[in-house]
Amino acid sequence: MIAASPAGADGPASALVALPVILPLFAAGLKLGIGVRLQRAQRVISTVVLATVLAVALVLLVDADRYGPQVMYAGGWRPPVGIVLVADRLSALMLVISSSVTLCVLLYSVGQGMADQEEATPMSVFHPAYLVLVAGVSDTFLAGDLFNLYVGFEIMLTASYVLLTLGGTVTRIRAGATYAIVSLLSSVLFLAAVAVVYAATGTVTMAELARRFDQLPAGIAVLAQISLLAVFCTKAAVFPLAAWLPDSYPTAPAPVTAVFAGLLTKVGIYAMLRTQTLLFPGDRLSGVLMVLALLSLVVGILGAVAQTDLKRLLSFTLVSHIGYMIFGIALASRAGFAGSVFYVVHHITVQTTLFLVVGLVERRGVTTDLRRLGGIAKLSPVLGLVFFVPAMNLAGVPPLAGFLGKFGLLRAGVAHGGALVYVLIAAGVATSLLTLYALAKAWNLGFWRAAPPQLYVVGVVLDTVETDETEEELPQESAGGGSGGGAAGEAGGGAALGGGTGAVDVDVVAGRAEAASFGGRAITTGQPPAAMLVPTAALVAFGLAVTVLAGPLSSLTSRVAAEMTARTPYVKAVIGR
Repeated sequence: MIAASPAGADGPASALVALPVILPLFAAGLKLGIGVRLQRAQRVISTVVLATVLAVALVLLVDADRYGPQVMYAGGWRPPVGIVLVADRLSALMLVISSSVTLCVLLYSVGQGMADQEEATPMSVFHPAYLVLVAGVSDTFLAGDLFNLYVGFEIMLTASYVLLTLGGTVTRIRAGATYAIVSLLSSVLFLAAVAVVYAATGTVTMAELARRFDQLPAGIAVLAQISLLAVFCTKAAVFPLAAWLPDSYPTAPAPVTAVFAGLLTKVGIYAMLRTQTLLFPGDRLSGVLMVLALLSLVVGILGAVAQTDLKRLLSFTLVSHIGYMIFGIALASRAGFAGSVFYVVHHITVQTTLFLVVGLVERRGVTTDLRRLGGIAKLSPVLGLVFFVPAMNLAGVPPLAGFLGKFGLLRAGVAHGGALVYVLIAAGVATSLLTLYALAKAWNLGFWRAAPPQLYVVGVVLDTVETDETEEELPQESAGGGSGGGAAGEAGGGAALGGGTGAVDVDVVAGRAEAASFGGRAITTGQPPAAMLVPTAALVAFGLAVTVLAGPLSSLTSRVAAEMTARTPYVKAVIGR
């Protein structure tokens, strides 16, 4: 039974609010029941379900913008007894962006599974876990109470650990364990914070908390705010709670790394936006958030500049650019919130795209170590293009969306004023320039300079043999068949493959951090597989569309910020008074 709120009764989307959560969970169960059979049918199921979730999200966004927040009461039970799901402008916009990104990443993963020929295992595990992850993300965005928000985080954690450890390599298990321990600790803190809130107010429904927190002693409200911020800062990888991220994300397969880096950290940002505006309005703790934003901007980008591995470089830029979003939240103004939401939309798209491109680079060059790469732009111009465009977007080169998002945040900072704000503005400008420097370095080393000889050899498939101390990679097959070493496209190819015997020069693969495939195999190919390149190019186009449609998007984010700061539309939609 579904019941709509008075504010959402005029919009037909109120009956659809639960579908982004229910459909992926149902499909995950169906795919687990099918098992390793009917691989093509499984791909179709996943694609259709995520495409449907995207369509539902678009309907929710249109209705939320037109009629106000769309509300569903599970079983018809109203708060404080029942579970409530709410799609207002903020949650619906986040749902649209996340659905678009997860659909493209799914198509990329399908292409990678076909190219790797690892469809049975672990692909039969990947797709159900991925759908459960999507359901957890949707539940987090739509949750109308703190406990359901906690449940959404736990659904994501369960699926995340499975995805991070796909293939069962030692590196992935170690990184997944670190991620799980940090996430479990934050979950315990989150549950304790929810218990404190319930003990103090008698409810966990956020619409009711918006009124009851105003009546609490200031000390209890501050304690609850600090507890929730600590949880969300850990989820969002805000410095100094971000040490786990650069070591956890880069080890996973490319689709997993992409969706984690692009989307999961923004779930923490969303939770901060929701609670800071609805439960804790005003600028209390703004100084603390500004300091955290400053540290994230500076430490993250300095870490990125020091990296020679492309995955780790992008992971540190992720930590750094989280600082921009925290800056907007810390301003606690309508312009600051609007700028933060705009930057979240931009960053989800661009960061996901870049990690997908890195997955293609790793397949072409066996490694993401920039010291061992080169000439990618010449060997694969399309791959060079799909890296260059989002890289410049992330760096904030005018007139791309990255520049517009940063400009909006800096303008909001100037309007706010204050010594610490101006320090943050200077740090934001410096971070943008250093991001450009770091990505230009990556472009020069990995794409522009002459390619090392081994990159001209294509079709070599390597297996990782793990020992107690090192990982040695041995040839499994070659492009030429039999024991042949494969053809070298240009002079120098023989340096990589010796004498037609199939022996691989140790220098070609020495120092690799992780394999490229789902199962942990290192794979090199010629040109990027079309089934993986097309979804990546689609995300590049989506990032450019954010630039082209920056005017309407800015108008929408302004309405999002106005609704968040007003609070009344959300509260009335849920409790009807």
